[in-house]
Amino acid sequence: MAADRGEVPDSRGRVLIGLDVGGSITKIIGFADGRLLREARVQADDPVASAYGALGKFLTLNNLLLEEVEAIQATGVGASYLDGHLLECKTVIVPEFDAVGLGGLYTAGVGRAIVVSMGTGTSFVYADREEIRHIIGSGVGGGSLLGLAQVILHVRDFQNIGQMAARGDLHQVDLSIGDISRYDIPGLSADTTASNFGKVGDQATPQDLALGIVNLVFQSVGTDAVLAARLEGVETIVFTGNTLGVPQGRDVLEGFAKLYSIDILVPDNAEYATAIGAALYRPE
Repeated sequence: MAADRGEVPDSRGRVLIGLDVGGSITKIIGFADGRLLREARVQADDPVASAYGALGKFLTLNNLLLEEVEAIQATGVGASYLDGHLLECKTVIVPEFDAVGLGGLYTAGVGRAIVVSMGTGTSFVYADREEIRHIIGSGVGGGSLLGLAQVILHVRDFQNIGQMAARGDLHQVDLSIGDISRYDIPGLSADTTASNFGKVGDQATPQDLALGIVNLVFQSVGTDAVLAARLEGVETIVFTGNTLGVPQGRDVLEGFAKLYSIDILVPDNAEYATAIGAALYRPE
């Protein structure tokens, strides 16, 4: 566990780097003199190649020399492949759930929250200034969204899925409360989803299906997040991760915030939150 939770490191003129190394995509960001530097991301088939590429790109974007780097702190599934030195820089492996919690609190500017990291799958973490604890994980996440879009729409790119979903009509795909009930149900509006894909028929367009897929994934994750928040007695949920780049997913989360009267935040640096958390980590 981290001792100093969410405090910006005092780098004394040196650069402290956080790496979030996935199976193929590495995200990198760093601190210098208490300020965040320009972030970078690199995709490669190999996590080690991805990490090396990200570090080189980060140094170039920020006009930095390798000798200015004090330390690299890496997390994520691909971090296990690093041998303790990346380009001869000391490289510390950070527990991923600590990085998720720290990064979520820092980017959202809150002191206590359920932090949801939507990557290929999804992790749910309780975090405050004294404790970070993994609650549960889900296999539903960005990988599910991309996989379903590939099978159903023959599209496998967040941007393309978002563009299609922007022109979709959810009423052609999902069964709503208004479709099955003549009367108002307390706490539920008529357009609340009763069944994802429960109304889909031959008339549904690819754009409708794209929106239905986004709604299915984000509602599934949103439901788990609300349940986790209620279990922990927390009023704030922070969403982070690559999948938040789909605008319609953010719209789903806004609807959940209203439906369940809970604060749901998507920070500006949501994609890089875990990398930021890795940089902020301090061992006990």
